[in-house]
Amino acid sequence: MNKKVKIAFLLDPKNIWIKKYLSISKLFENKKFYSKIFTDFKKIKNFDIVFILNYTKILDNSFLRKNSLNIVVHASNLPNGKGFSPMQWQILSNKNKIPICLFKAVSKVDAGEIYEKAFINLKGTELYDELRYLQAIATFKLIQKFLNKYPNIKGKEQKGLSTYYRRRTPMDSKLNINLPLKKLFNNLRIANNSAWPSFFIYKNKKYIIKIFSKN
Repeated sequence: MNKKVKIAFLLDPKNIWIKKYLSISKLFENKKFYSKIFTDFKKIKNFDIVFILNYTKILDNSFLRKNSLNIVVHASNLPNGKGFSPMQWQILSNKNKIPICLFKAVSKVDAGEIYEKAFINLKGTELYDELRYLQAIATFKLIQKFLNKYPNIKGKEQKGLSTYYRRRTPMDSKLNINLPLKKLFNNLRIANNSAWPSFFIYKNKKYIIKIFSKN
């Protein structure tokens, strides 16, 4: 009897939006793999593959060495766009074709060799929840493609100039009310209505704006 490949999915406990999609994905149906979801990296040890998904903390070599292969999925055209919230920053730059890469996690941030790459094609009308859904689907497709090839995988070294996106804060949801609504739409659509909704200040008073699609 062949030994099952042990797979761990590490999710950020403070950024767990992807869990609801991961739990119902087809990634757990393959009998060749034993898969488990974690939010505490300290509990992960001796796994064949660890998929680190939307994890905002930097994991050092002491963790990476505990498992055979550590994988990250990141929504930018690496090495361009390393760092935080790459899809949101690109949408603010009016981009509707978002690259997404599956690559090896190494000690340097977002610097490992790339195994798979695809694109998320946007219409420019999607709001936060739909953006996250599309990101989740693209992520799972890359993971499935990678697993279909495993262990016969071969990565490509990143080439080009590295650029970095900074970490977004609640203040990034602040709107400039002197701008027309059309110019503010991308700011509105990437805002999380629950955790960090859009807002503006008028006459020293803060106003919250939440956006929903009628359909």
